[in-house]
Amino acid sequence: MIAIVDYGMGNIRSVQKGFEKTGFKAEIVREPEAVRKASALVLPGVGAFKDCMKNLAALRLIDPIVEHIQKGKPYLGICLGMQILFTESDEFGKTPGLGLIPGKVVRFHFERTDSDPSDLRKIPHMGWNTIHKVKNPPILKEVPDRTYLYFVHSYYVAPDDPEIIAATTCYGMDFTSMIWKDNLFATQFHPEKSQEAGLSILKQFAMLV
Repeated sequence: MIAIVDYGMGNIRSVQKGFEKTGFKAEIVREPEAVRKASALVLPGVGAFKDCMKNLAALRLIDPIVEHIQKGKPYLGICLGMQILFTESDEFGKTPGLGLIPGKVVRFHFERTDSDPSDLRKIPHMGWNTIHKVKNPPILKEVPDRTYLYFVHSYYVAPDDPEIIAATTCYGMDFTSMIWKDNLFATQFHPEKSQEAGLSILKQFAMLV
Protein backbone atom coordinates (compact mmCIF):
# COMPACT_ATOMS: atom_id res chain seq x y z
CA MET A 1 0.00 0.00 0.00
CA ILE A 2 1.15 3.51 -0.86
CA ALA A 3 -0.02 5.75 1.98
CA ILE A 4 -0.35 9.54 1.74
CA VAL A 5 -0.14 11.07 5.21
CA ASP A 6 -2.98 13.47 6.00
CA TYR A 7 -2.01 15.74 8.89
CA GLY A 8 -4.23 18.65 7.93
CA MET A 9 -1.83 20.49 5.59
CA GLY A 10 -1.13 20.19 1.88
CA ASN A 11 -2.63 19.06 -1.38
CA ILE A 12 -3.44 15.55 -0.22
CA ARG A 13 -6.14 14.81 -2.79
CA SER A 14 -4.04 16.27 -5.62
CA VAL A 15 -1.24 13.86 -4.80
CA GLN A 16 -3.66 10.94 -4.65
CA LYS A 17 -5.13 11.89 -8.03
CA GLY A 18 -1.60 12.10 -9.42
CA PHE A 19 -0.94 8.49 -8.50
CA GLU A 20 -4.32 7.46 -9.90
CA LYS A 21 -3.46 9.06 -13.25
CA THR A 22 -0.37 6.85 -13.47
CA GLY A 23 -2.39 3.72 -12.73
CA PHE A 24 -1.41 3.28 -9.08
CA LYS A 25 -3.62 3.34 -6.01
CA ALA A 26 -2.66 5.45 -3.02
CA GLU A 27 -4.65 5.67 0.21
CA ILE A 28 -4.97 8.76 2.38
CA VAL A 29 -4.24 7.86 6.01
CA ARG A 30 -3.95 9.68 9.34
CA GLU A 31 -3.79 6.85 11.89
CA PRO A 32 -0.42 5.72 13.31
CA GLU A 33 -1.16 2.06 12.62
CA ALA A 34 -2.01 2.77 8.98
CA VAL A 35 1.33 4.54 8.58
CA ARG A 36 3.13 1.55 10.11
CA LYS A 37 1.40 -0.87 7.71
CA ALA A 38 2.25 1.15 4.59
CA SER A 39 4.64 -0.29 2.03
CA ALA A 40 5.54 3.23 0.86
CA LEU A 41 4.87 6.60 2.43
CA VAL A 42 4.22 10.00 0.86
CA LEU A 43 4.22 13.13 3.00
CA PRO A 44 3.19 16.29 1.13
CA GLY A 45 2.62 19.68 2.67
CA VAL A 46 2.30 23.42 2.20
CA GLY A 47 2.48 25.90 5.05
CA ALA A 48 4.48 26.55 8.20
CA PHE A 49 7.12 24.12 9.49
CA LYS A 50 6.08 24.62 13.12
CA ASP A 51 2.42 23.86 12.37
CA CYS A 52 3.44 20.76 10.46
CA MET A 53 5.47 19.34 13.37
CA LYS A 54 2.71 20.29 15.83
CA ASN A 55 0.05 18.49 13.80
CA LEU A 56 2.18 15.38 13.31
CA ALA A 57 2.83 15.22 17.06
CA ALA A 58 -0.86 15.70 17.93
CA LEU A 59 -1.80 12.83 15.63
CA ARG A 60 1.01 10.63 17.06
CA LEU A 61 2.51 10.23 13.59
CA ILE A 62 6.13 11.20 14.23
CA ASP A 63 7.34 7.84 15.53
CA PRO A 64 5.59 5.79 12.79
CA ILE A 65 7.07 8.03 10.07
CA VAL A 66 10.59 7.76 11.50
CA GLU A 67 10.22 3.98 11.91
CA HIS A 68 9.05 3.64 8.31
CA ILE A 69 12.14 5.40 6.99
CA GLN A 70 14.54 3.60 9.32
CA LYS A 71 13.14 0.24 8.18
CA GLY A 72 14.21 1.06 4.64
CA LYS A 73 10.74 1.41 3.16
CA PRO A 74 10.27 4.01 0.37
CA TYR A 75 9.48 7.54 1.51
CA LEU A 76 8.64 10.54 -0.67
CA GLY A 77 8.58 13.94 0.99
CA ILE A 78 7.11 16.87 -0.94
CA CYS A 79 7.85 20.48 0.07
CA LEU A 80 7.22 20.48 3.85
CA GLY A 81 7.55 16.69 3.66
CA MET A 82 11.19 17.27 2.70
CA GLN A 83 11.89 20.10 5.11
CA ILE A 84 10.77 18.28 8.27
CA LEU A 85 13.40 15.57 7.66
CA PHE A 86 16.08 18.05 8.72
CA THR A 87 17.45 19.01 12.13
CA GLU A 88 15.65 22.32 12.48
CA SER A 89 13.94 25.21 10.71
CA ASP A 90 14.42 28.96 11.15
CA GLU A 91 10.78 29.65 10.30
CA PHE A 92 9.12 31.71 13.07
CA GLY A 93 12.02 30.91 15.41
CA LYS A 94 13.96 27.69 15.81
CA THR A 95 11.78 24.60 15.46
CA PRO A 96 13.19 21.05 15.67
CA GLY A 97 12.44 18.70 12.78
CA LEU A 98 12.62 14.92 12.64
CA GLY A 99 16.42 15.09 12.69
CA LEU A 100 16.89 12.32 10.11
CA ILE A 101 19.00 14.54 7.85
CA PRO A 102 21.61 16.87 9.41
CA GLY A 103 21.05 20.43 8.25
CA LYS A 104 18.74 23.43 8.49
CA VAL A 105 15.75 24.94 6.74
CA VAL A 106 16.43 28.61 5.98
CA ARG A 107 14.61 31.49 4.32
CA PHE A 108 15.43 33.06 0.99
CA HIS A 109 16.97 36.48 1.51
CA PHE A 110 17.63 38.83 -1.38
CA GLU A 111 18.90 42.38 -1.19
CA ARG A 112 18.53 45.04 -3.83
CA THR A 113 21.92 46.30 -5.03
CA ASP A 114 22.89 49.52 -6.79
CA SER A 115 24.66 47.50 -9.49
CA ASP A 116 21.50 45.60 -10.39
CA PRO A 117 18.42 47.04 -8.67
CA SER A 118 16.13 44.89 -10.83
CA ASP A 119 17.62 41.66 -9.50
CA LEU A 120 15.42 41.45 -6.42
CA ARG A 121 13.65 38.10 -6.43
CA LYS A 122 10.14 37.82 -5.06
CA ILE A 123 9.45 35.65 -2.03
CA PRO A 124 7.88 33.15 -2.06
CA HIS A 125 9.57 31.46 -5.00
CA MET A 126 6.45 30.52 -6.92
CA GLY A 127 5.94 29.02 -10.36
CA TRP A 128 7.89 26.98 -12.87
CA ASN A 129 11.66 26.57 -12.64
CA THR A 130 14.22 24.06 -13.84
CA ILE A 131 16.17 21.48 -11.89
CA HIS A 132 19.81 20.57 -12.44
CA LYS A 133 20.32 16.87 -11.80
CA VAL A 134 23.34 16.24 -9.59
CA LYS A 135 22.56 12.54 -9.31
CA ASN A 136 20.20 10.13 -11.03
CA PRO A 137 17.77 8.76 -8.45
CA PRO A 138 15.36 6.17 -9.84
CA ILE A 139 12.35 8.47 -9.51
CA LEU A 140 13.98 10.92 -11.95
CA LYS A 141 14.52 8.16 -14.51
CA GLU A 142 12.19 9.78 -17.07
CA VAL A 143 12.94 13.40 -16.15
CA PRO A 144 15.70 15.02 -18.23
CA ASP A 145 18.11 17.56 -16.81
CA ARG A 146 16.78 21.14 -16.91
CA THR A 147 13.14 20.02 -16.79
CA TYR A 148 10.68 22.62 -15.55
CA LEU A 149 8.82 21.72 -12.34
CA TYR A 150 6.46 23.68 -10.12
CA PHE A 151 7.59 25.41 -6.90
CA VAL A 152 5.94 27.40 -4.14
CA HIS A 153 8.07 28.08 -1.04
CA SER A 154 9.86 30.75 0.97
CA TYR A 155 12.28 28.40 2.76
CA TYR A 156 14.76 25.86 1.42
CA VAL A 157 16.90 23.08 2.90
CA ALA A 158 20.63 23.44 3.54
CA PRO A 159 22.02 19.91 4.07
CA ASP A 160 25.25 19.45 6.01
CA ASP A 161 26.19 16.58 3.69
CA PRO A 162 26.29 17.57 -0.02
CA GLU A 163 26.31 13.88 -0.99
CA ILE A 164 22.55 13.63 -0.43
CA ILE A 165 21.76 16.40 -2.93
CA ALA A 166 20.08 14.93 -6.01
CA ALA A 167 19.12 18.17 -7.77
CA THR A 168 19.53 21.92 -7.45
CA THR A 169 17.58 24.89 -8.77
CA CYS A 170 18.64 28.48 -9.34
CA TYR A 171 16.55 31.30 -7.91
CA GLY A 172 18.92 34.17 -7.26
CA MET A 173 21.20 31.45 -5.89
CA ASP A 174 21.53 27.69 -6.23
CA PHE A 175 19.49 25.81 -3.64
CA THR A 176 18.77 22.14 -3.01
CA SER A 177 15.55 21.16 -4.77
CA MET A 178 15.79 17.38 -4.25
CA ILE A 179 17.55 14.99 -1.90
CA TRP A 180 18.07 11.25 -2.14
CA LYS A 181 19.49 8.85 0.40
CA ASP A 182 18.82 5.13 0.01
CA ASN A 183 15.02 4.69 0.39
CA LEU A 184 14.45 8.36 1.14
CA PHE A 185 13.41 10.71 -1.67
CA ALA A 186 12.29 14.29 -1.12
CA THR A 187 11.55 17.25 -3.36
CA GLN A 188 11.09 20.97 -2.80
CA PHE A 189 9.01 21.13 -5.98
CA HIS A 190 5.51 19.68 -6.27
CA PRO A 191 5.29 16.64 -8.58
CA GLU A 192 1.49 16.67 -8.27
CA LYS A 193 1.45 20.16 -9.84
CA SER A 194 4.16 19.54 -12.43
CA GLN A 195 2.15 17.95 -15.25
CA GLU A 196 3.73 15.05 -17.17
CA ALA A 197 7.18 15.34 -15.59
CA GLY A 198 5.65 15.30 -12.13
CA LEU A 199 3.43 12.34 -12.92
CA SER A 200 6.46 10.38 -14.12
CA ILE A 201 8.11 11.01 -10.73
CA LEU A 202 5.06 9.66 -8.90
CA LYS A 203 4.95 6.66 -11.23
CA GLN A 204 8.61 5.80 -10.71
CA PHE A 205 8.20 6.11 -6.95
CA ALA A 206 5.17 3.80 -7.01
CA MET A 207 7.19 1.25 -8.99
CA LEU A 208 9.65 0.98 -6.09
CA VAL A 209 7.00 -0.72 -3.98
